Order: sequence, then C-alpha cells, then structure tokens
Amino acid sequence: MVCRVITYRRGSPADSPALFAIFEAAIDDLGRRMQANGNSTTGDPAAWERRRPLFEHLAETCEHLWIAEDDGRPIGYARSILRDGVRELTELFVVPDLQSNGVGRTLLERAFPAGGARHRTLLATFDVRAMARYLRSGLDGRLPIFSVNRAPEPVSVASDLQAEPLVTDLATLARLAEIDRELLGYRRDIDHRLFVQHGRGLVYRRGADIVAYGYLPVAAGWGGPYAALDAADLPRLLADGESEAHRAGHPEVSFDVALTNRAALDHLLGRGYRLQAFPMILFSDAELGRLDRYVFFSPSFLA
Repeated sequence: MVCRVITYRRGSPADSPALFAIFEAAIDDLGRRMQANGNSTTGDPAAWERRRPLFEHLAETCEHLWIAEDDGRPIGYARSILRDGVRELTELFVVPDLQSNGVGRTLLERAFPAGGARHRTLLATFDVRAMARYLRSGLDGRLPIFSVNRAPEPVSVASDLQAEPLVTDLATLARLAEIDRELLGYRRDIDHRLFVQHGRGLVYRRGADIVAYGYLPVAAGWGGPYAALDAADLPRLLADGESEAHRAGHPEVSFDVALTNRAALDHLLGRGYRLQAFPMILFSDAELGRLDRYVFFSPSFLA
C-alpha cells in the first residue's frame, strides 16, 4: 500500500499552466461521468492560449489560491476572489485519480474560509461530491443555471434603448457598480476590465441614464455578462450578442442563464436555443440580488 503525503502551498501566477492542466483533466472526467461535455476547449491544441487571459486575471486578482501537491506534483487547487466584501470560489479541482480522499475538503477550507467576508458564493457543477462539501460549509444551493446555444443569426428586437461603446472611465464604472450591486449584491470594477478585453462592451441608455450593459462575444467561447435593470430589456441585449457572434463567424453562440430568468429564457427558447446537458448551480450563504435580470459570464468561472 502506497502512503501518500499530500502537501499544500500558496499558489502564484506562475502556476497557471499547471492549474489549467488540472482543470482540464477534472472537468473532462466529470463530463464523461455525466455523459455531457462541460469543456468548450476539449481537444483544442490552442486551449491554453484561449483560456490563458482568464487564468491570468484570476491569478492576479484572487484573494486565496492554494495548491495540493503529491511529491511535488500539483494534483489539485482551489481559488477564491473577494469583490466588495463578497468572496466567490472560482475553482476547486482535483485530478481524477486522487479525488474523494480529502484533498478537495482541505483545499476548500483553505481557499474559502467563512470569516472576513460579508457573503460567500460560487458557481458549481453538478458533481454530487463537491455539492455535498458546499452544503456542509454552510452554503445553500439556490439557482440552477443552464447554458443554451444555437447557430447564430442576425436578429433584432424592437427597443427604445440606445447602445454605445462601453468605456471604463470612472463615471461609467460607478454606474456599472450601481447596476451590479442591485443585480448581484456587489460591485466588481476589476472584472469589468477583463470583460472589456474579451468582449465588445456596450452600455445601453434610456434617455440620459445607463440602464443596462452587455459584453458581446467577439471571441468564440467568451461572452457576457449581460445585465439590465428592467428584465424586459434583456432580449435586446441578447439579440445584439447573437448578431455579434454571427458577424464574427462563430459556429455557435451560447448564454448561461438562471432558470428564474423568464425574460431571457422566453426570448432564447423562442428562437430555438437548446438547453445543454451540463448545468451549474449557484450556491451562496444569502440571497444576493436579482438574477432574473442577469445573464452570466462565459466561460462559467465567475459570475
């Protein structure tokens, strides 16, 4: 019998390629067990380069990053971010052959403590072992979130909204923060700088006021978030997102939507979008906002 000695250390941005390899192994294994593909970069030789900006952003802006090692080999990691007092667990992955042996539990305890945050939240896969850990840590499973997709086409929706390019100046970020606080329960200015790098950001005005924003999917596999103070405005934002994906030549466009978001679902399902068989679930220790007016960032690492 081999006696393993697992050690734990803090991570750094230099660990990002190794963490990506753990993520790919774990999420592909979960997809096989669920008989569904939850990894849009499976088999892509350029997968790391496509995911690299997200991993580097999380590495540079995280609160906690812990790595588990087996004789110096990284075999699992957990990472969390802190935004406006809300701690979000962005990742918890362990290589398939060493799961269910306490590594995930220890990583969760180190990277996702209860103290020092006014609320905690995470987006989880339907891995029942991980879900049990989150429930034991005091979080409630609140909302199922599904990705819906189709081949994009040009589409327009009648609306009185006026769209203009999103500029991350102080005044605009302050208004986006107000929208985020109403819909999510917290502001996250630093993440808007990531979103604007990988989507064509638009703000939407009704009169002089910014009442919605969205990040259109310039690169395949990226897109969102989309947020509107009035749920009735979401179809316009989603139509712009689909039209941008068509213009960019993407074979598919997808949106990650909570099943309570009736305005978005009515529009998308009415256009023939299909629910994908790899759902997520939002866990949190309190109700955070109004996610019936919000479509999540893709890929689904952070809200």
